Amino acid sequence: MFGQEGCRLRLEWGGEGVAALGPRCAVLVVVDVLSFSTAVDVVVARGGAVRPIRWADRARAAKPADPSWSLRPSSLVDVPAGVELELPSPNGATLCAAAEASGAIVLAGCLRNAEAVAAAAAELAAGGPIGVIPGGERWGVDITTPSATATFGPLRPAVEDLLGAGAIVSALLSNNHTPASVEATIAAETYTRTPIADAVADCVSGRELIAAGHAADVALASQVNVSTAVPRLINGALRPT
Repeated sequence: MFGQEGCRLRLEWGGEGVAALGPRCAVLVVVDVLSFSTAVDVVVARGGAVRPIRWADRARAAKPADPSWSLRPSSLVDVPAGVELELPSPNGATLCAAAEASGAIVLAGCLRNAEAVAAAAAELAAGGPIGVIPGGERWGVDITTPSATATFGPLRPAVEDLLGAGAIVSALLSNNHTPASVEATIAAETYTRTPIADAVADCVSGRELIAAGHAADVALASQVNVSTAVPRLINGALRPT
């Protein structure tokens, strides 16, 4: 598969994107705005760590010390420093685990920490290619029923992840990390032209969460560059860089 050769800044979607870019990039940035990457940012910013658990292995995840802690970012805003959580998710966590196996340095990015993650990615890449992976979603997976055995369906590109990826790409372009692929450039242009809070609240994922009573999670995920946390996957856990 063509991996956007000749570009120092690349973008592909989901697990297929990890497979395409992982062997070709020095750094991979996984973006799952609603909600894994945002949850990770909240925890890591408070001095904690998150162990990403593949969705297929979710039944084996350790129960959190506080039963209220979950994939919902708003449930994690008071997590104490030093806590290590095991968080399963069908998108971000699963992609982080796959990305780690590629041999690339793996970071978790979102809207909240886009500039900080971009700066760290550029430094860690040391001139090599950076791959940004917006997670998207999979048709047929319902995270509200954790015991469900739904088979992953086709990828559904998600607006919030395109914007999160675009925020990171935009920051990298501002720091002259070029050339960028057309895919990466269009993500950055979309980000710069979009009213972020409105778009995240009104996209399919945002509307689903708000309808389920999780407006606070959408609001947290919509904040842009309010965090300097850079979660890096080290020995199976996303920790402060």
